[in-house]
Amino acid sequence: MNTSIEGIVSDPKICSGKPCIKGTRIPVHIILDLLAAGESYEGIKKAYPNITDEDIRACLLYASILADEEAGVTA
Repeated sequence: MNTSIEGIVSDPKICSGKPCIKGTRIPVHIILDLLAAGESYEGIKKAYPNITDEDIRACLLYASILADEEAGVTA
């Protein structure tokens, strides 16, 4: 499995520049909130049928990189 954050984009014209899944208006934080609430990948994809497992993993990787940056550690 080779997950990257290339599928995460930030455009000031979309969702006020919040990071979103590329090609959608789905902010990363929405997917992370759903995962934190215990939602499964299948449940998320049912709610948002235009995203993939790879998109969900990219959201997690994005959050991980941000957490590392906050801690002063670079990935």
